[in-house]
Amino acid sequence: MGLNMEMSPAPALDAALYAIADPTRRRIVERLMRGPARVTDLAAPFSMSLNGVSKHLKVLEGAGLLKRTCRGREHVLALRPEPIRRIQAWSSRFERFWTDRLDALAQQLENEKETE
Repeated sequence: MGLNMEMSPAPALDAALYAIADPTRRRIVERLMRGPARVTDLAAPFSMSLNGVSKHLKVLEGAGLLKRTCRGREHVLALRPEPIRRIQAWSSRFERFWTDRLDALAQQLENEKETE
């Protein structure tokens, strides 16, 4: 899934959400939050082939979440925060909605408690 990061925001958001929908890819992103890592180090905790982990890395790269640097034969990956910021900005729009809904639910429960 090779994606151009100069696309409109909706496809870029879709790609980032798709990329982090998988638990293996989320673990890789969480690991990279601590700093860059070699591909082999990222693959070590998983009980899958290096090729399997590489496929997950390609999805993350395609969504713009990773930056790859080659140092000789070593490939070092670093997290790119822009797609995560895009997800956060999109999801934060729902905070007001859920806050209002939860406040209404709390009020309803309080009213029912008072009538008992």
